[in-house]
Amino acid sequence: MEEEAISQNIPRRSGTDQNIGNQEAVSPQAYSPAESAASLASAPAPVVPSEPLSNPVSPTNPPKVRNSKGLFSKIFKIFIGIFVILILFFAISHFILPLFHKQNSQTVTLTYWGLWEDKNVMQGVISEFERENPNIKIDYSKQDINQYRERLQTQIQEGTGPDIFRFHNSWYPMLSADLLPLPKEAIDKDQFKAQFYPVVQTDLVHNGAIYGIPLQIDTLSLYYNKDLFSASGLNPPQTWDDFKNDATELTVKDENGKIKTSGAAIGSFENVSHAPDILSLLLIQNGADVKNLQSNQRLFDALNFYTLFATGDSKVWDSSLDNSILSFAKGNTAMVFGYSWDYFTIKGVNPNLSFALVPVPQLSGDNKVSLASYWAEGVSSQSKHQKEAFKFMAFLAKKETQQELFSEESKTRAFGEPYSNVDLADSLKTNQNVYPFVQQAPYAQSSYFVDSTSDNGLNSKLDSYLKDTVNAILQGTSAESASDTLVKGFAQVMAQYGQQ
Repeated sequence: MEEEAISQNIPRRSGTDQNIGNQEAVSPQAYSPAESAASLASAPAPVVPSEPLSNPVSPTNPPKVRNSKGLFSKIFKIFIGIFVILILFFAISHFILPLFHKQNSQTVTLTYWGLWEDKNVMQGVISEFERENPNIKIDYSKQDINQYRERLQTQIQEGTGPDIFRFHNSWYPMLSADLLPLPKEAIDKDQFKAQFYPVVQTDLVHNGAIYGIPLQIDTLSLYYNKDLFSASGLNPPQTWDDFKNDATELTVKDENGKIKTSGAAIGSFENVSHAPDILSLLLIQNGADVKNLQSNQRLFDALNFYTLFATGDSKVWDSSLDNSILSFAKGNTAMVFGYSWDYFTIKGVNPNLSFALVPVPQLSGDNKVSLASYWAEGVSSQSKHQKEAFKFMAFLAKKETQQELFSEESKTRAFGEPYSNVDLADSLKTNQNVYPFVQQAPYAQSSYFVDSTSDNGLNSKLDSYLKDTVNAILQGTSAESASDTLVKGFAQVMAQYGQQ
C-alpha cells in the first residue's frame, strides 16, 4: 500500500515528455519506492510550455521570445507622436488662435458727421449701438452747416472724410459718386418700403438701390397766430381760397397804405423764409413737374398766384417788412409757412406768443399734396470700414433707435425731430406742435427748389434763378417772359449735376 501510494504521487508525463533526454519509456511499476524517490530527486525540473499544447515546444519549434527592442521602439514612437500633438496644440492655442482673436476683436472706429444735434444728444443711441457691437466705436461730431457740402465732398474725395454723414434729401445728384448703396443686410427693399413714407422711397432709392436712412421727416406747415384769428373770428384755412381771404382780412395798414400787420408772409422772395419751398408746393399742387421744369401754363399760374400777395393795392406782404419768421414771432404777421425747427426759432424770439400749426392749404380737399424737406444718413463710398458702417445704418433704421433719439432730443427742447418711421406717427397725435409735420408726410413730395440747405450747389443755384424770376414779376415783367430764364437755368444746373 505504501508503494502504491508513492507510485500514485509520481507525475505522469505526456508522450513528448517521455522522449526528453533519449530515455526509454519505463513503466512506473518497474521502480521500487527507493528508486522512485532517487529518480525524482535526480530528474530535471519539468519544462512549462510557453505556447498552448497545440503548438508544443520541440527542438524544431523552440519557444518564442518577445522582442523587447521592437516593443520599446513602438512605445517610443507613440510617445513621440503624443508629444508632437501636445506641442502643436500648445502652439495653436497660445500663438495662432490669439492672432485670429486679436484680429477679430480689433476695434473699428467709424467717423460720423451730423449737423443739428450735439454729441450729448446723440450719445444715447451711439452708446446703445456700441454695447451691442463692442468692437465698433462711433466718433460723432456736429458739423457747421456753412460750406458743409463742399467740405464733405472734398474730404471724401481725398480719403479723409467721414464713414457716415448727413445729407439733404435733394442732394443725391451732387453726391451720387460719394454715396454707397445699402446692402440688404443693412435694410432690404421690402423693409424700407414698409418703414418709410413714399417721398423717402422716391428721394433715396435710385436704380433700385437704397442710398440713405432718414432719422426724421419734415413737411412745410402753416403757422398761425391764435390771438389774431380769434379776434377776427376766423378759423385756420384749409384751401388756398380760404387762405387768400383770411390773409386779406387779417392785414392791417396805416393811412398811407403801409402794412402794419400782415395777414400772411408770402409774395416776395428775400424776406420770406422758405420762399422756394412755398413756390415748389404751389407748382406741385398745380401739376407742374419740379424735377423737370417746363415753360407752360401750370408754371405761369403758380408764379402769378404767389406774387399776387405782394402786388397791387390788396397786397398783404411786401419786401420792406422783416423776415417772415421774425415778423411772425413779433406778432406782426398772422400766418407764416415753416418747418418743425422754425417752432424753436419763434419760441426763442417770443416765448409768450400764442400760435398753432395746421397742414398747408390745398387747391381742393380731394387731392392733397404737401412738400417734404428732410435729412438722411448715408455711407461714404470711400469708407474703409463699410461692413461696420452698414451695421450702424441697420441700427439707425430701427424704430427703437428713432424713439430713443426723439426722447433724448425732447430733454432739451419741446419735441424731437418728427419720426420718419410710419408706424410711429400715431404716437405724436397728442402733440399738436409736432403732429402736423408727420400728418402730411403720407402725401408729401419733394423738390430741388428748397432753402436752408446752405449747399452752395444745386439748391442754391436753382433758388437764385427762382429769385430773379419772382423779382422780375414783382417789377412788372410777365410770368411767361420772366420764367423763360428760369426754365433754361434749371436745365443748365441739372445737366451740371448729371440730371438731363
